[in-house]
Amino acid sequence: MKGRDILKGMVNSAEHAKAEAPHTVVPHKPAGAVRAMNLSLGRLNEEAAAARELRDAIAAGDKVIELDPALIEVAFIRDRIPLEADPQFDELKVSISENGQQVPILVRPHPDKPNQYQAAYGHRRLRASADLARPVKAIVRNLTDEQVILAQGQENGPRVDLSFIERALFARRMEEHGFDRETISKALSVDKPETSRLLQVAEGVSTEIILAVGPAPKIGRPRWLAFAERLKDGASAKRAQKEIQAADFLGDDTNKRFDRLWKAMTSTEKKSRAIESIRTKKGVALASIERNIRGSKITVTSAEFAEFLSSRMPEFVAMFEEERRGKTED
Repeated sequence: MKGRDILKGMVNSAEHAKAEAPHTVVPHKPAGAVRAMNLSLGRLNEEAAAARELRDAIAAGDKVIELDPALIEVAFIRDRIPLEADPQFDELKVSISENGQQVPILVRPHPDKPNQYQAAYGHRRLRASADLARPVKAIVRNLTDEQVILAQGQENGPRVDLSFIERALFARRMEEHGFDRETISKALSVDKPETSRLLQVAEGVSTEIILAVGPAPKIGRPRWLAFAERLKDGASAKRAQKEIQAADFLGDDTNKRFDRLWKAMTSTEKKSRAIESIRTKKGVALASIERNIRGSKITVTSAEFAEFLSSRMPEFVAMFEEERRGKTED
């Protein structure tokens, strides 16, 4: 089938679905059915994006050719974190096997190896074609390094978004390669404050831990920021490293791996926490002292007692210093 025929079929299918969707009344369904419907709509959105991608390529005069996957290297900066078991990739491979590759990948002539190429995007389609031992359809363009990473970002925008930690790792790899913050922001389609947060997490969490956890699509920015902060504690970092070495760790789902590390880092602290209640002789609660591995915290629950402590604080400090002095002299 020719490229224009492929395009026509995809555009018609996607636009027809888009036109019908707003007028469709969807009855109440169980959670599983709703989830399946959402996945189907997501696939339609991806097909529409792919159709636009192919249409734009043809309009620009690009030619689609077939290449041996063995002649194509992956991009010099990877944006995705690979998974041992990837159902979406398995579905893609079945689709290409049964229906052929509908959308070409984008490659550039390899900057260092004659007669070879380097992928800008479409790594899953490239891998699927290699696994199926069939040529991969590709568009060849002369691209600079910056154009390659911007093309990666543009493809991930309208299609399956990268998870937060994938974007964070991608941002760090771009920075290590010498790209400035403005270029990184453009490649990820985020503003500079968000770029700073991504780099903050990527610098606080080692690549070893990120790759061990995987993409973790359900874990967003707040939890990763808290995770990076927790790793600053040496004991927490050691517990995380120990958990990664567990024999069954990589067998868990990527989101569960994150949860396991978080639990490992916080469980010991919770066990070591001790709370002492401060009461009057009649049992009236005035305050509590909470002790854990990070330090101690006094919580005053009586306004009257709080005023008393505030007025006597200089006296208490003087008593404390005098007692310390006496112990030092002894």
